[in-house]
Amino acid sequence: QVQLVESGGGLVQPGGCLRLSCAASGIIFSIYRMGWYRQAPGKERELVTAITAAGNTRDADSVKGRFTISRDNAKNTAYLQMNSLKPEDTAVYYCNALHSTGASYWGQGTQVTVSS
Repeated sequence: QVQLVESGGGLVQPGGCLRLSCAASGIIFSIYRMGWYRQAPGKERELVTAITAAGNTRDADSVKGRFTISRDNAKNTAYLQMNSLKPEDTAVYYCNALHSTGASYWGQGTQVTVSS
């Protein structure tokens, strides 16, 4: 049974930072591309950033220079370090594990709210 469990969301002031974690079980974590997506109210889910099994990363233009994705294969965990947060970063953030065969798994999501 595959499980992705996100944690670390919350309320933060503009300019603040948060670190999200995604703990995976039931998969060979090291061979999956891990991604962070977000969905704001009334908007479609969008890719924020992703890291391949080889460690290559890809960031959305809106978060370049502010967000950093990383992974710890020994802990089966992916991270999203979010700095210089803006109100427009407010969304539910989802973790995704994607295999080269197309198999895809999602976490339940964690709310991030950026507000003063």
